[in-house]
Amino acid sequence: MSDYIMDLRKIVGHRPLLQVGASVILEDERGRILLELRTDNHCWGYPGGSVDLDEVVEDAARRELFEETGLVADSLELFGVFSGKDLHYVYPNGDEVSNVDVVFLCKSYSGSMKCQEEEVERLEFFAPEDVPENLSPPIRKPVLEWTRRKLAQSK
Repeated sequence: MSDYIMDLRKIVGHRPLLQVGASVILEDERGRILLELRTDNHCWGYPGGSVDLDEVVEDAARRELFEETGLVADSLELFGVFSGKDLHYVYPNGDEVSNVDVVFLCKSYSGSMKCQEEEVERLEFFAPEDVPENLSPPIRKPVLEWTRRKLAQSK
């Protein structure tokens, strides 16, 4: 979590915050999505997190991808900007957020996969038809949109 968000939490406690996130849907050469089993809610999600003050969104997405997976994005393509009630979330610790998630698609990457122990229990690739049901609530909408697009491409 960014220092900015942590500082705000000291002032507002668990009350809702508007949070801008930068996230990455990473696809391997077989068209599968990389998901991580989160340590906080034990649901599957994609790499991503809060954008720091004055940080370029693409830089935040690259930073989060590397921190959480050990992988480096060689290129990013805007997948979509997601917001609204579907992305409103209360974390297990009680912190409440209304997310605006800027999601990038990455098909070209390098590095060695490694879990960030504090946030990620496991990393695994999933084919579109095999995406797990227990998706972390704030990323459900973007992942289902990715799945819909991938399945439509294969028809």
